[in-house]
Amino acid sequence: MIGAAVHNYQRKRGIGEAARVDFVELFFDLVFVFAITQLSHLLLRDLTLKGAAESMLLLAAVWWVWNYTAWVTNWLDPTKAPVRAMLFMLMLAGLMLSTSIPEAFEGRGLQFAVAYVFMQLGRTLFMLWALKRHNPDNHANFVRIGFWLALSGVFWIAGGMAGVESRFLLWGIALAIELISPALGFWTPWHGASTTADWDVDGGHMAERSALFIIIALGESILVSGATFAELEWNWVNFAAFLTTFFASVAMWLIYFNVGQEAAHHRISSAADKGRIARVAYTYIPVVLVAGIIVVAVSDELVLAHPLGHAEAAVIWTSIGGTALYLVGNLLFKFYVVGRAPLSHIIGLGLLAAMLPFASHMSPLLIGAATTVVMVLVTILELRGQPSGHQAH
Repeated sequence: MIGAAVHNYQRKRGIGEAARVDFVELFFDLVFVFAITQLSHLLLRDLTLKGAAESMLLLAAVWWVWNYTAWVTNWLDPTKAPVRAMLFMLMLAGLMLSTSIPEAFEGRGLQFAVAYVFMQLGRTLFMLWALKRHNPDNHANFVRIGFWLALSGVFWIAGGMAGVESRFLLWGIALAIELISPALGFWTPWHGASTTADWDVDGGHMAERSALFIIIALGESILVSGATFAELEWNWVNFAAFLTTFFASVAMWLIYFNVGQEAAHHRISSAADKGRIARVAYTYIPVVLVAGIIVVAVSDELVLAHPLGHAEAAVIWTSIGGTALYLVGNLLFKFYVVGRAPLSHIIGLGLLAAMLPFASHMSPLLIGAATTVVMVLVTILELRGQPSGHQAH
């Protein structure tokens, strides 16, 4: 049994008003700037299928622990001292998690697992304490969540203690348990399942929090470009490569924020069942977008390091593959929000596929420039297809 908070720490919601993202939430996000940097460096260090699989598993875990916290601060008021204290403890654990990422599949697996399980279960216990007297329905929801996280935690800890050869399998099971549980409504034998109608979220706040994580990932892309270019000899080739990586980041920002983010914000804010939209549009899909941004950031570093000569396989799959992954994430996001796949994104994916037979004969700089042009074209085509009143300014 767990005690109960005397005071109500839930957000006070005004009718028709979206909750404001508090500064402490932005402060919390700084830990994940570091985590995204660590993930991109991990992928860059091992550009093999094994390295990609390990990086994607850790990315999904990092996203999941951040996303759960975003849901919690959607319900709880981060201006209250106990809620802030909880976030600061999660930040400390998040730093422990982030510092272990480069060696998570080597000697620091247990550190990663313990930090991760502490964040997931610790946050859940805090919610049980905060909600018990004040929101019985959501308290029951977190009882269910706690059951699933305790189950996955067994596999996270077992993976951290196991040999390296078994760690990926055990952590994959743990992550699969956590990924499938929201789709099942966190069903448990004793408490049944939650419905998305029970997840009374503030749609505007949820949309803004998810968008801020996309900004975090794009910030990593900018940092990679700037830091790498700063160490290079100044010449026109390197400058052209730098411009290519910069405009790739700008194009990625435009593709998500010009149309999709605004439409999704309106959709969830006006929906009757906000939890159902949040479960897909702001829980499952964004990790595909972030994965695409990280892979493109790796390609930026490769292009800046060796802009000329024939492109190696790593440059091809990170540049073309990363761009395609980002477009697929946006396509899924917009398809779910508006009910149809944007033609501009389909055209962009077709152009990327058409580049593949010729990519090995192209220089890294040319491939980077071509993928950037494709994303700019997608942005232009999407804006031209919007009614004039809905175009971004």
